[in-house]
Amino acid sequence: MQIGIIIVDHGSRRDESNRMLEQVAELFHKRFRERYEIVEPAHMELAEPSIATAYGRCVARGAQRVVVVPFFLGPGKHWTRDIPHLTAQAASSHPHSKFHVTPPLGIDDLILELLDKRASGCAANEYVCDICKGTLRCGDPDCVAEQNKI
Repeated sequence: MQIGIIIVDHGSRRDESNRMLEQVAELFHKRFRERYEIVEPAHMELAEPSIATAYGRCVARGAQRVVVVPFFLGPGKHWTRDIPHLTAQAASSHPHSKFHVTPPLGIDDLILELLDKRASGCAANEYVCDICKGTLRCGDPDCVAEQNKI
């Protein structure tokens, strides 16, 4: 049975955030190509491709089962209600397919490792890296003072 994977996030008005999910889906596909030939990104709302669009693409590419993987940390209403509902709606247009929604990322050793990687990265850059330098994120007193003026 051909399996399609949809990695779904909330969706954003910021193109940069939406493109990041596309990159995640592309990298996931490259890494697990032998296991999953069909991988599509989707946004729950605010941007395309929607879950319905991604589901249709999976089926058009030969998927008989579609596994929707929420790119969410916790089991909030999007996981318990919104994503399953949107996926069921999408599946209704493809009656010969089946779907399953996985649990969210949740608490996992890999998440803990990633949190440590982020904190260690800040420490290794003495808390001023190119990503945050000059922004309020770095906590620099000058940046904080500037933001408080706004």
